[in-house]
Parts: sequence; structure tokens; C-alpha cells
Amino acid sequence: MEDRVRVVIAEDSVLLREGLTRLLTDRGHEVVAGVGDAEALIKTITDLAAEGSLPDVVVADVRMPPTHTDEGVRAAVQLRKLHPGLGVLVLSQYVEERYATELLAGSSRGVGYLLKDRVAEVREFVDAVVRVAEGGTALDPEVVAQLLGRSRKQDVLAGLTPREREVLGLMAEGRTNSAIARQLVVSDGAVEKHVSNIFLKLGLSQSDGDHRRVLAVLTYLNS
Repeated sequence: MEDRVRVVIAEDSVLLREGLTRLLTDRGHEVVAGVGDAEALIKTITDLAAEGSLPDVVVADVRMPPTHTDEGVRAAVQLRKLHPGLGVLVLSQYVEERYATELLAGSSRGVGYLLKDRVAEVREFVDAVVRVAEGGTALDPEVVAQLLGRSRKQDVLAGLTPREREVLGLMAEGRTNSAIARQLVVSDGAVEKHVSNIFLKLGLSQSDGDHRRVLAVLTYLNS
């Protein structure tokens, strides 16, 4: 049995909300409230805080009514600012890097981001709730993999000189080497040298052929 924690669940699916409640209460934890939208979540936490009974952790869906876009995670970010000691564990159907990054932008203490599939692994899910409640971190392996992948891409672009970044930006606009040369008021040969350096630094070999230009631009746009 883990240390008993107090939880508020924010999930618009009544079935899932009840399921999460059952998983946690069966392990001896207390679900003090269950709500179906972000507005109700913020009001509930505000009321509990006013009573001096702030929960240990909030488990919230990333997407909730009314638009089912980012209400849940935005509420989570807001609550962390208002109550730094409150643990926040968000659940998502898919890995959404922007939301994960936003949630982790401040302190990573007492933060979790799991895919909903992970709930089926009961012990792992409940352990994650307890860990976040106690100030730890719980990140889904898929989230970690994607964020690390993004970091690697940014590191690669960080190796480009300011001029090479400028050339790559113009390539992303669809300009030819000659057009880039005219824009930068340099020779065609200078642009060709920059482009070659870009390919080299991005790890694009000659075997990639004409696709190298496209791949370089994709790396730039995805960074």
C-alpha cells in the first residue's frame, strides 16, 4: 500500500472518471472530487484551498469541454502557478509536445504527463499519481522519446552559423541558390558553399541526392 494521497480528477468522460476513481480508492487513496471541465476544476481547487484542504494532486485530461482542445492542460498550468505545491498529472490520448513542454516549462517538481493507454497498467498508473503527489515526476516513455528527439533537432540547428541559418530560411521559402545569392548580395559559389555546409551539419549525405534540400527544409520547419 502506497502512502495515502488526496486526489481531484478532471475528466469529461463519466465512465473514465469513475474508473480512475475506483482504481485509486481501491488502493486506499481518497478522491475528494471529480469534475468534467476545466472551469469546474479551477473552482473546485480554489474552494478547497480556501478551506485549507488543498489536495495532493490533480489528475486532468488535456482536452476538455467546451472546445476539447487544450482547456485541461491550460487549467493545469494555471493551477501550478497559483498553488506551486499542488501536483499535476495530465492524461492525453496522444503525445502532444507543445502541451508537454508548456507543462514542464517551469519546475518539473510534482508534474506528470501520461498517455491514457498507461491507465490500463494499474500499478504503474497509481504509482505515477503517488509519485507526482509527493513532488516527483512521471513522464510517459513516449513523451520522453519525442521531447528528446525534438531536442536533438534543435541541437543540430544550433550548430549552424547565423549566415547558414539565413540561407536555410531562404531555402524554406522555396528560393533557388541563385535567388538566395541575389537576396544576400553574394556570389552563387558562396551560397553553394553554405548549402553544402548545411547538408553536412544536418547529417544529409550525398546518397540522399536531390532530397537533401527537402530534408534540410523539413528539419528547419520542424525545429
